[in-house]
Amino acid sequence: MATQAATKLSAVDRYFKITERGSNYSREIRGGFATFFAMSYIVVLNPLILAGADSSGNVLGLERVAAATAFVAGILTILMGAWAKHPFALATGLGVNAFVAVTVATNPGLSWPDMMGLVMISGITMFILVLTGFRTAVFRAVPEGLKTAIVVGIGLFIALIGLVNAGFVRRIPDAAGTTVPLGLGFDGKLNGWPTLVFIFGLLLTIALLVRKVKGAILIGIISSTVLANILEAIFHIGPSFDGKTHNPQGWSLVSPALSNWTLPDLGLIGHFNLFGAFVHLGGLAAALLAFVILLSIFFDAMGTMVGLAAEAGSLREDGTFENVDRVLLVDAFGAIAGGGASTSSNQIFVESGAGIGEGARTGFASLVTGVLLLLAMFVTPLIRLVPFEAVAPALVVVGFMMASQVVKIDWADMSIAIPAFLTIVLMPFTYSIANGLGAGFVTFVAIRLLTGRARHIHPLMWAVAAAFVLFFGIGTVEEIFHVR
Repeated sequence: MATQAATKLSAVDRYFKITERGSNYSREIRGGFATFFAMSYIVVLNPLILAGADSSGNVLGLERVAAATAFVAGILTILMGAWAKHPFALATGLGVNAFVAVTVATNPGLSWPDMMGLVMISGITMFILVLTGFRTAVFRAVPEGLKTAIVVGIGLFIALIGLVNAGFVRRIPDAAGTTVPLGLGFDGKLNGWPTLVFIFGLLLTIALLVRKVKGAILIGIISSTVLANILEAIFHIGPSFDGKTHNPQGWSLVSPALSNWTLPDLGLIGHFNLFGAFVHLGGLAAALLAFVILLSIFFDAMGTMVGLAAEAGSLREDGTFENVDRVLLVDAFGAIAGGGASTSSNQIFVESGAGIGEGARTGFASLVTGVLLLLAMFVTPLIRLVPFEAVAPALVVVGFMMASQVVKIDWADMSIAIPAFLTIVLMPFTYSIANGLGAGFVTFVAIRLLTGRARHIHPLMWAVAAAFVLFFGIGTVEEIFHVR
């Protein structure tokens, strides 16, 4: 029996290349849990983003969106781990779901099934681009300096997400009449128990990492969660916004609490109209919406997977990594599956960096995360015990790890340094990976062209730069063609 067990374990090890990639089962399991805790908020947040009514007054339903979000993310993450064999988890992309929600809310003739049909069309298009090799070719055409800048930019973006959503750094409303968009804490002061939880978790995680304690990130998350629940039980802090009133000293995204248990409702699966938007909005307007979604999911995923692969140590010298085509196919399928289940496009989650920072290096960690996401359909009350303030320290620390690669950029070569700089700063400053990528690509091509080195530009970089010029100018295009 012992020999058979050893054989099975060695077969799993060989399949996922756990030992070969310098990992072990303990690290993979810890990494899987860390990624799950870092991204579990999406099961609660996505339903809130997609909570509005469409033109007919129909809503998707919070419980149904939550169940579908967890289910689709779990299946896709398991597929990524078992087939592509990388520690990348997938879930609903925050940028695309917000765009979907705003579009539905501002277009009188658009319904939720119509919009989800556009998401599916974008995913199908991207799936075809991967099968034809186009998406992989674009990935390989990106200069090494820009690939490194993508990693650094995503690192800063992750850190900013952690700082803002934890309330350590806050957005300043435009009504304040200030040119500073962000400030420290509330009104320049750090106050509130949730902020204390974040600071406690950050200092604890840093201390554990410096002392090279195994499981530092996961220990930090769990310890902060325990502290958060104790504080909530004693002081009844509540959420920062309960649907009616704002509480600046409340929990930012998830207020730690147990909720009533219910069976998951997956009734939204198949709730889409593939060509409904073209019927209700017209061909040009629908095509432009699909184009914006396509560009966002195309390049967000490319940037994210480069950054995560670099952090995991699986990025080769040529800027590629093993099974890159499979990763891209699973990611493309994520848009199709997300649209088909009315959860919006699913994509590689940047929070996977929390698991990688914990030591995850293979798809085995994704299996762990995927199973936990599927279980999340049944144990949503437990997920709500983890506030974002308990997870944010992990994102800040992972951001530091990724940003440290900035030394690999040749800052003496301004033709690559300037595009790299714009890529790095615009990701966090605009809260969009795609915007940073676009600025870097367009600037790179423009500099090469203006300095007489057009022949050194890869043909695909011309195409990508042109696509981003259209992406950035989509508002002008809509005005010219009177599209609303």
